[in-house]
Amino acid sequence: MAKMLDILNYFRAYRGAAIFSITASSLFEVIDLIVPYTIGQILNVLSEQPPDQLIQNMVVTASTVTGLIEDKPLALGVLLGIIFVVSVLRAPIQPWIGAWFHWGIALRARRDGSQKALAKVLTLPLEFYDENNPGRIAGRVARGISNLTWTYPEIAGQMIPKLCRVLGIFVMILLIDWQIAIFFLISFLFILNFSFRNLKRLTDKEKILDKHQENTESRTSEIITNIKTVKAFASEASEMKRQSDRLDRELKVVLYDIHLGYVRLGTQQRTFVQSCVFLVLALSLIATVQGQISIGHFITTLTVSSMAYSELEPISNLGEVFARRYASMLRFHEFMHLPVGRESDSIGIAGIDRAKTYNFTGKVEFSNISFSYDPKNPVLQNIQLLIEPYQTVALVGRSGSGKSTLVKLLFRYFEPSHGRILMDGEDIRNLNISGYRKRLAIVHQEVDVFNGSLYENLIYGNRNANSEQIEAACRIAKVDEFIRLLPQGYNTIVGERGVRMSGGQRQRLGIARALLVEPDVLIFDEATSSLDYESERAIQLAMSQLQGTRTMIIIAHRLSTVREADKIVVLDQGKIAEVGSHQALLAQNGIYHRLHSLQESPSFI
Repeated sequence: MAKMLDILNYFRAYRGAAIFSITASSLFEVIDLIVPYTIGQILNVLSEQPPDQLIQNMVVTASTVTGLIEDKPLALGVLLGIIFVVSVLRAPIQPWIGAWFHWGIALRARRDGSQKALAKVLTLPLEFYDENNPGRIAGRVARGISNLTWTYPEIAGQMIPKLCRVLGIFVMILLIDWQIAIFFLISFLFILNFSFRNLKRLTDKEKILDKHQENTESRTSEIITNIKTVKAFASEASEMKRQSDRLDRELKVVLYDIHLGYVRLGTQQRTFVQSCVFLVLALSLIATVQGQISIGHFITTLTVSSMAYSELEPISNLGEVFARRYASMLRFHEFMHLPVGRESDSIGIAGIDRAKTYNFTGKVEFSNISFSYDPKNPVLQNIQLLIEPYQTVALVGRSGSGKSTLVKLLFRYFEPSHGRILMDGEDIRNLNISGYRKRLAIVHQEVDVFNGSLYENLIYGNRNANSEQIEAACRIAKVDEFIRLLPQGYNTIVGERGVRMSGGQRQRLGIARALLVEPDVLIFDEATSSLDYESERAIQLAMSQLQGTRTMIIIAHRLSTVREADKIVVLDQGKIAEVGSHQALLAQNGIYHRLHSLQESPSFI
């Protein structure tokens, strides 16, 4: 369970600046108490009562330096000078030492936190994203970083200095009358303890609210992502109803569990504070009447104690704000400490430089590979497959037979339960994962496209690609056929997830992007399964042109895509059932022949 110390660790890199700025801010708050003390001394001088010995010594010094007589005007001049120095001269200094440093630390910590959060996103295992909604993850990270940023200046620049001011007030009252000081200290600590005990209970409610907000944001993100499906099924009304129910639950927690709790706490605080101010007034008045303290001390005690009690509400408000944010900061911290994947050592600012460079011939061997997501249901069993350099191998079979899982193991998204995968005879587990993956490229059934220009998407895997390389890759992938029809050419913005492109155009873009990596092994994972005939034919021509230039693995349901493969591997229930060329497998009259017959049938869609 995350604790407050864990939250403070996000600012550890700026510990020196934080100590300086907090100390300076606190010192200014304490120095500010000189003003009410000095006003009390002015009242003593005006009422013909002797000022404190410290002030008398200062008047004597002023008289010696200036040659003026030690009288009432000189004493008043000295006291006014003290107020001037404390109030006016510190005014241009305090904002720079306090606010500038506090926000500088907070904003730098936000930058660091954002960078670390992205590194975390990149290093979490893929199964985490299979089990968690992207909208919920994004909301959790965004709220956590935002609250960390805002909380630091409030705690370091306000709460801690205010508490130091209260401590200074206690010391000042203690020097005037210890009995009043003891009452002040006990009453202040009682109210403060009462407030924070209640805030602790409200923090638990804030955690519940934070989860409700994550659910709401998650569903909103899903609706936006699947807006076409929502409209196609005319589900707007039902989505509004479900969202309304979620918001009602959220409102119930906010209004009756949290907000009502804060209102009650504020009411109780004000009642306690006003009672304590009255009692301090009564005690100070009694001490003044009995001659124990001067009129100046009476005014000073009443003023500074009122200042202290008045700080309770802002301190409590800061505590309330902190409690509201603390829950999301804890959940952000928990996210940042989720177990990472195997690639974590290769990810980071310096990860690019650390990644080793490999050049493979493209010889791939699956040696007795077994794998299962669930131990009771094996996905792959005893896969023994050798792919020679520059060979084109097709993986076919029914849905769920393990074709795509085999590729996930090749990319080391998961580790096999048994067996090894060798690249040029080397176990891929012994290779630097980033350097290894840079020698692979894949074109998925649904090509991921970023909201940017065509050019930015093309060079995503190779930022150093020159114009000749880009044009060559686009020619092979037939991307040039539609780019030249676009008014802005390579600078055309493709939209979120490539919505301004057709499915065939996205696939061709995916192929060109993969080629620019110049991979040793190129994988097509159902790259033509959802395309029309014309687009499928264009992709097949591109694949045919690439055959023999590098090792290629083709996963396909449409057998027309794999006819020209050097080797076709038929998977069935996680095992290799048949291996051979197109003609050889047809002659075997087995699973491949049956799949081929179904697709060649006039009734096949």
